[in-house]
Amino acid sequence: MSYEKMGGGDLDYEPCQYGSSRLLFRGPKKDLEEGDVAFLGGTETYGKFIPQPFPDLVERELSRPCVNLGFVNAGVDVFLAEPSVLDIARKARVTVVQVMGAQNMSNRFYKVHPRRNDRFLGASNMMRMVFREIDFSEFHFTRHMLGTVCARAPDRYSMVRDELRMAWAARMKLLLNTIGGKILLLWFADHMPDMSLGMSGLGPDPLFVDRHMLEELRPLVDDIVEVVASDAALAKGVEGMNCTQMERVAAQRMLGPAAHTEASEVLVGSLERALTKKGPPKSGPLG
Repeated sequence: MSYEKMGGGDLDYEPCQYGSSRLLFRGPKKDLEEGDVAFLGGTETYGKFIPQPFPDLVERELSRPCVNLGFVNAGVDVFLAEPSVLDIARKARVTVVQVMGAQNMSNRFYKVHPRRNDRFLGASNMMRMVFREIDFSEFHFTRHMLGTVCARAPDRYSMVRDELRMAWAARMKLLLNTIGGKILLLWFADHMPDMSLGMSGLGPDPLFVDRHMLEELRPLVDDIVEVVASDAALAKGVEGMNCTQMERVAAQRMLGPAAHTEASEVLVGSLERALTKKGPPKSGPLG
């Protein structure tokens, strides 16, 4: 199923492509000659089910062009494999990089689809040896596979989790170094990063990422912007989201329009400071 069909209801994502990238991003397509702010991230940045995701709200408040490069279920891998997308981010005046979960990346234990990073392609020989009792041929998605490993082999599950954390840290450093210039790292979730590792099971999104991992990246960014959805925003549930009845369960696991409004309010202030702060320019006009 193509991503532009995944939103449900009558929400038009106006899917578009940039440069030679095969990825479909949320439109309308922007004039890259004028792109001041680029947003990289996953489902939240894309704004699945959200009529006006936070990149749109920020653009309206700042009165500056913002390019939404969010991609549904994206992991870090999908952006590292797209030179055209990296070029846009590198040349924007400021780039906002959403913290994405660590589960949707290829690693020493398993491989994911190069573009649809939530798709599980197969386990490595090492993983099959460590988890001999699990038949990995039955899995199609990373979260389902990891949930099964966590439930059936909790004594060894930490090996995979720790591998993913290390891979995430290394690839995030590569991504941020590749983009360069002014970068804001965005934590957008329903909890503080301090709480990420104290929960049972797989834990909340962004999966496996905690404050220590964020702080390791601080020297590479201008600021780490933390947006934790308020109780009032979370209580609204799917109110204002555009989804079918069948998609309602999926929508309930996501942050709604009220949370996106809160994110935009925090981001506007951070971006205003970053845009006015003097620093080394990025590598020329977008094109």
